[in-house]
Amino acid sequence: MQRVLLWIDRLNAFIGRAFGWSILALTLVVCYEVFARYLFGAPTKWAFDASYMLYGALFMMAGAYTLSRNAHVRGDFLYRTWRPRRQAWMDLILYLLFFFPGIIALIVAGAIEAENTWMLDERTNSPATVPLFTFKVLIPIVGVLMLLQGIVEFVRCLICIRTGTWPQRLRDAEETEKLLLEGASAGIDTTGVGPKGSSR
Repeated sequence: MQRVLLWIDRLNAFIGRAFGWSILALTLVVCYEVFARYLFGAPTKWAFDASYMLYGALFMMAGAYTLSRNAHVRGDFLYRTWRPRRQAWMDLILYLLFFFPGIIALIVAGAIEAENTWMLDERTNSPATVPLFTFKVLIPIVGVLMLLQGIVEFVRCLICIRTGTWPQRLRDAEETEKLLLEGASAGIDTTGVGPKGSSR
């Protein structure tokens, strides 16, 4: 079971990192537009559309990856003080009440919207009139990826309720502040300085 959970984590990590290159493409598009507009007096017709589509794609396609790392914003001033079983029960209830209905609605509405965009050949209102189907088709795809990752997180909740500890998940490089907080809560000295300020 753990192998399957980590495989889906890796799939969403691969997709999230692949779309992370959108940042570089977005930077190049904006820089090109600035140079073309202010140095050569020749603004592009397509830079605005490209920039919001690249940013939108990055924002959407990173959702499942962020969920796989348990990195979405949450008001955890109470949550983090609870024991793992209590956390898992709360997550389980919230997934059932809010997450799964919302994601299923996103998939259905996104698929309908993408189909309508394709059928009507919907385009942007800019002078470039870029087709919108290639952008809007990402909505149901994101929904499916989020649903898959949500199922993984739901199973992790069940495992935690049964065992009392959260199962392993893939991790990326962590911020120093987060590592220090985790070390402090576990009673680990992460500063490199021993008791009473003496060096180890």
